[in-house]
Amino acid sequence: MENTEAKKIVLSAIQPTGTPTLGNYLGALRNWKNMADDNECFYAVADLHSLTVRPEPKLLRQRTKEMYALLLALGLDPERNTVFVQSHVNAHAQLAWILDCYTQFGEAARMTQFKDKSEKHPEIVNVGLFAYPTLMAADILLYQTDFVPIGADQSQHLEITRDIAERFNTLYGDTFKMPEPFIGKKGAKVMSLQDPTKKMSKSDTNVKGFISVLDEPDVIVRKIKSAVTDSEARVYYGEGKDGVNNLMTIYACCTGKSFDEIEQEFEGKGYGDFKAAVAESVVEELRPLQTEFARLIADKAYLEDCMKLGADKASYFANKTLRKAMKKVGLYSVK
Repeated sequence: MENTEAKKIVLSAIQPTGTPTLGNYLGALRNWKNMADDNECFYAVADLHSLTVRPEPKLLRQRTKEMYALLLALGLDPERNTVFVQSHVNAHAQLAWILDCYTQFGEAARMTQFKDKSEKHPEIVNVGLFAYPTLMAADILLYQTDFVPIGADQSQHLEITRDIAERFNTLYGDTFKMPEPFIGKKGAKVMSLQDPTKKMSKSDTNVKGFISVLDEPDVIVRKIKSAVTDSEARVYYGEGKDGVNNLMTIYACCTGKSFDEIEQEFEGKGYGDFKAAVAESVVEELRPLQTEFARLIADKAYLEDCMKLGADKASYFANKTLRKAMKKVGLYSVK
C-alpha cells in the first residue's frame, strides 16, 4: 500500500562567510543531500545573518554566489528541493520584525553566542547581532518547519525559537509549528590538524589547521602531512592520541573503513604512509564536489535562474505564514 503520509519539512541554512571546511562537510553538509530522500527540504544561503559582522559588500556578493553554487555541487537538486538565498525572500525580514516584538529583552540577552561575539568584536556590537536569534526564528517558523539540523552551538537558538512560537500561539491561536532538532545520521566531529583538541574552523588563524573543501589537492596533501600526531609512530585509536584519532576519523569518513580495519591496514607502518593515505582519501572524497563546483560557478546565468526558482518556491511557502501572522497581530492588509 502506498505511503500517503506527508513529508516532514526540514530547514537548513549556512552563512556565506567563507568556504566550508572539511569538518563542515563531513560533519553536516555531506548528509544534506540524503535528507531530501525522506523530507521536504529548504536549503538557504543565510546572507542576512552575515551582515552582523559588516562584511565587505563585493566580497559578500561573491561568497553568496559561491556558497549557492557549492550547495548545488553537493547534489541538492534545485527542482526537487528549495535552494534559495535568504535575502531574496522578503518575508524573512518582515516576520523577524514582528517576532522582535514578541521576544523578551532578557531572552535575547541570555544568548551565549551574542555574549561570545560581543567579546570578540567589541567594536561592532550591533542590534542586528543582538536580534540574530529572532531572525533565525523567522527563518525556521516561516516554513512551518518540523526539523532543524543544528549543532550544539545553535541549540539555544532553537530553544528561543520554540519559546517565541509558543508565546505567539498562546496569544493568537495556532500560527506556528513547533520545530524540533533534526536527529539524522550523525556526522563526524573533525578537529584542527594543528591543535586536535579544538574543532576544525575556517576562522583558525593557522591555515594549516583546517582544510577548505575547495583546497587544491597539493594543498590538502601538504596540510595533512604537517598534521600534529605524536612520537609513538603507531596507528591506533586511543587516549592521548588526539592527532592520530582525528586523522583516523577523517580517513574512516572518506573510505568507510572502521577503526579496527584502519589499525590493521597500517600495522607495522609509520605515520608517513598513514598521512599519505589520509590525504589521498580526502582528495578523492572532495574531487566530485570540486569538479561540479567549478562547472557551476562558471555558469552565472544558470546559477541566477536557480536562485530565482528557489526564491519563488520559498516565497510561496513563506508568504502564506507571513500573511497569517500579520493578520493575527492586527496589521491591515488589502487584496
